[in-house]
Amino acid sequence: MRLYTSCDLAFEIPAPTPFVLMLRPRSGAQQWITREEYRLVPSVPVLEFTDNYGNLCQRLVAPPGIFTVYTSAEVMTADHVDQAPGAPFVAVQELPDVELSYLLPSRYCESDRFGKMATEITAEQPAGYDQVAAIVAWLRANIRFAPGSSNVPVSAIEVNLKQSGVCRDFAHLGIALCRSLSIPARMVVGYLYRLDPMDLHAWFEAYVGGRWYTFDATQAELNGGYVVLGYGRDAADVAVYNQFGPAVHPTAQTVCVQCLKEN
Repeated sequence: MRLYTSCDLAFEIPAPTPFVLMLRPRSGAQQWITREEYRLVPSVPVLEFTDNYGNLCQRLVAPPGIFTVYTSAEVMTADHVDQAPGAPFVAVQELPDVELSYLLPSRYCESDRFGKMATEITAEQPAGYDQVAAIVAWLRANIRFAPGSSNVPVSAIEVNLKQSGVCRDFAHLGIALCRSLSIPARMVVGYLYRLDPMDLHAWFEAYVGGRWYTFDATQAELNGGYVVLGYGRDAADVAVYNQFGPAVHPTAQTVCVQCLKEN
């Protein structure tokens, strides 16, 4: 599947404001970036670095006035999401070192508080992929998906109490439940083709059977069309922009995902 993705942001900046952006998708096993555009108006110096999770990040200082970020990419991605019912649990002592951090509680995923609940949800399921699938089914049955209902990240405990949330909230609770069973889980932010309403999207991945698999409790079925911008422990690690100093918020945000015809 060949997709065109774009995210345009506009800010009204009151004073010189440092930003760290995460808006460049990276080529990898699940996606290949064939074309990309990244424009800043007005143009300012940018330094790019790779963070601890392998994400491409851009540092800059936005000048006072209207500041806009225009990004787009053409991406080759899978027509179907890999699924593996029965994929086994990987014992903690056998996990790659790099995946160990995804077992620990984090700011928005208090996995140390969900052990009993996760055990009840996954009762009688074989350890591994099927446990995660049971967690996703429970989320879909018990948490109301309410797109646009919140702009502020909330923790897994809060989501479980509210019984509703946005895609980011579903991911936080799913991650916390997985980690409480010693299954590594990480948050993903990016684009999803045919998402309704269209916006940036969040889902999670779990490490079972020796690799990462995609899970998304906000969608009735797992189809292709996912484009990753960033990975992290939770929303604190995968914000598409962080700014420092007096708070500024986008005055406009436009997200687009289109399927392109194959040549």
